[in-house]
Amino acid sequence: MQEPLFIQPVLQEKIWGGTKLRDIYGYDIPSNHTGECWAISAHPDGTGAVENGTYAGTRLDVLYAEHPELFENPTSPVFPLLTKIIDAAEALSVQVHPDDAYGLKHEGELGKTECWYIIDADDDAEIIYGHNAQTKEQFSEMVDAGDWEGLLRHIKVKKGDFFFVPSGTIHAIGGGITILETQQSSNTTYRVYDFDRKDDQGNTRDLHIQQSIDVSMIPHKDPANHFETSTVDGNTVTTFIESDYFTVYKWNILSELAFKKTAPYTLGSVIEGSGSLTVAGKVYPLHKGDHFILPATVSAWTLSGSNMELIASTPGPKNS
Repeated sequence: MQEPLFIQPVLQEKIWGGTKLRDIYGYDIPSNHTGECWAISAHPDGTGAVENGTYAGTRLDVLYAEHPELFENPTSPVFPLLTKIIDAAEALSVQVHPDDAYGLKHEGELGKTECWYIIDADDDAEIIYGHNAQTKEQFSEMVDAGDWEGLLRHIKVKKGDFFFVPSGTIHAIGGGITILETQQSSNTTYRVYDFDRKDDQGNTRDLHIQQSIDVSMIPHKDPANHFETSTVDGNTVTTFIESDYFTVYKWNILSELAFKKTAPYTLGSVIEGSGSLTVAGKVYPLHKGDHFILPATVSAWTLSGSNMELIASTPGPKNS
């Protein structure tokens, strides 16, 4: 099968969400508080389906289970990656995700290592990334005292920034930020602090203090970033991260660029501009907000555009 798999996104309402997923990407959002587009997902909380070609209408989880040859016969029992676009009209909760061992033991699913590409950000927008406690005892004391200013690290962000967020990292996406998130296929989140806000029924959301203490990286350590960029005929390929779970790239297409397969399969999301994808001589138009998988049966492809930006990912060694 020499064709890409275009995936139908799943839209998720969130207390902190807005309308950018409709206004900028044209998605049919369920409300004016839509926070997440699960762009490429086989997770049971939001599974996308193939939109085109041989497998049109097939859910991604079913395709992964019934046609492993499309994913180079992986050992992972579940499709391991999840791509999201997040519209944080307001700040997300301060949270942390477990690693695989803790997640499987306590939640029955994978842990979550993730990463963020900042698609856009308001002036003075910021994230919470890490904390200042040196021991679990100090962490617990600062949480109990509500010393959030002392505990949490705030970082200003701008369009084009990239952050690797390993499991165990205390974090929060601030208001006024749109990101492309690449993550493990997990929906386990432990909330540390939610700014005391209430939902439409006047209820606060649950916190998970003990689990957060159990899984948080203490003390916090920033991961090393080693971006690599190459340019061919004005087109730019940037490698943001190569981790155990995924490798993430940015493709900036200003003319035409040919690719050859280097991983079992590749996920792609168009975040800016438009152009085309050519596979086996067939041309597929691409527009902002399109998401696709290049399965194992596609060995080469070409991207064309005048100013098209994509975020791409491939599975890491723990997911192959």
